[in-house]
Amino acid sequence: MIIKSGRVMDPSSEFNEVADILIEDGRIKAIGNIEDMEGHEIIDAKGLIVAPGLVDIHVHFREPGQTHKEDILSGSRAAAAGGFTTVIAMANTKPIIDNEETLKVVLDRMKQSPIKVHTVAAITKGFKGEELVDMERLHDLGAVGFSDDGLPILDQRLVWEAMQRARDLDVTLSFHEENPNFIGTAGINEGAISEKLGLKGASNVSEDTMVARDSIFALYTGATIDIQHISSGIAVDMVRLIKALGASVFAEVTPHHFSLTEDAVLEHGTLAKMNPPLRTKEDREKIIKGLKDDTIQIIATDHAPHSGEEKAQEFTKAPSGIIGLETSLSLGISNLVRQGHLSLMELLQKMTINPARLYNLEAGFLKVGGPADIVIFDENEEYVVGKFQSKSSNSPFIGHTLYGKVKLTVCDGNIVWDNRKACSK
Repeated sequence: MIIKSGRVMDPSSEFNEVADILIEDGRIKAIGNIEDMEGHEIIDAKGLIVAPGLVDIHVHFREPGQTHKEDILSGSRAAAAGGFTTVIAMANTKPIIDNEETLKVVLDRMKQSPIKVHTVAAITKGFKGEELVDMERLHDLGAVGFSDDGLPILDQRLVWEAMQRARDLDVTLSFHEENPNFIGTAGINEGAISEKLGLKGASNVSEDTMVARDSIFALYTGATIDIQHISSGIAVDMVRLIKALGASVFAEVTPHHFSLTEDAVLEHGTLAKMNPPLRTKEDREKIIKGLKDDTIQIIATDHAPHSGEEKAQEFTKAPSGIIGLETSLSLGISNLVRQGHLSLMELLQKMTINPARLYNLEAGFLKVGGPADIVIFDENEEYVVGKFQSKSSNSPFIGHTLYGKVKLTVCDGNIVWDNRKACSK
């Protein structure tokens, strides 16, 4: 395959030129001015961006146990449609990925995906926060990190021990930072909107106290940790401080948290219910500031599929979470790049090389000899959010007009998503 005349953007090297890319045997063989070659498919990328395949370190593919919402293959299709070639799935499946048998089953299934799907394992057995898993063994088998995502770990000594073991293994621990002692109804911010709906909501304190604890622990243990789906402005300030003190603390933010505020609950109901919740305008402004000054180095979707029936329940009973793989790049372009907060290169950095480096993945870059994992997109093309490749459609962005349309996704030199004809009609 030869990708011709695209604007090649590689955040790892800051290469940003119109060039061709030669692909053979799943790897990049050359970048530059390449003549057409017999037996090679020619991809015309003139006027389009050619970038590393996107990397999402936080998705829920619901397999095993809840495949009516999503499975590894349907989630992979959704990822490819959004320009992602590498994703990391969370461990809150049914059963939870906290043992060898379940991990082996999941990893075997992931090998069938057209993209690269990795998984974390749980930090604690059964997500109960009482006993650590065999981190060494699960890492040896292929878990790329550890997370009890969906639940906080309240036992401080257990977290301290987990960080020490993760440090010795040189792996990342990712934390869901919400203390339930400060949450009334999960999924909605405690404030003006929750009061209007007669609900107590989830206070910023629930997040801030957990982020403060784990950041300090990371500083003293030397562990690398990831603050998942950061939503509180004060939590962003704390991450900035602890990074300045030398801690290996990273923060990821979702597209919905940098795009929306708690007001979206009034318009979209349970489609705007997620943990942690959408917060205030001031919180969103601090998130954007954190993206701009690189306090927040990673954008991750927290892709969380649910059925229509589940989301149709009353607010207190409906599950939290929204899908995000197919709108992530567009929301970044529409709400960060076009608004002047980030350059396109800076956005791509947070969606490619930064998340890949956090988990030591061979992904997120374009260079000779590297994997031919590539997304081609039109940053200026408008479209209306509608049909999804995911099994689920729980998104508050349905009907929104966004910029940035994925045209082609290539993984290991194979086309895994082709939307060129559909986009040209």
